[in-house]
Amino acid sequence: MQWFGPPNMKPATLNAELDVRSGGRYRISFTRDDGEYFEARGIYREVVPNERLVFTWAWHSTPERESLVTITLKPDSAGTLMIFHHAQFFDDTARDNHQRGWTSFFEKLDSFVA
Repeated sequence: MQWFGPPNMKPATLNAELDVRSGGRYRISFTRDDGEYFEARGIYREVVPNERLVFTWAWHSTPERESLVTITLKPDSAGTLMIFHHAQFFDDTARDNHQRGWTSFFEKLDSFVA
């Protein structure tokens, strides 16, 4: 909650409901500065604490365009290495939009952990 979301998100609009277990569901929503509302939902397919998280991802506006996110955590000399993989996109535009979005989120995460 302290780092997730785009840089143009309205403060205090981020909401997350997470049931982090295999078969559990999540819902994340936020509103951008321009007033546009976003909501993503999915199901956790695999949860291995401190190692791996696999979940589906779909925006509320296009629920039929479900994709798959895999996050792997590995010990590293500097702390923890996170390997992030988002796949099974509907098309190249969706892939590119998600790449830009996740990049901005991870820039916020970098600032947060620094």
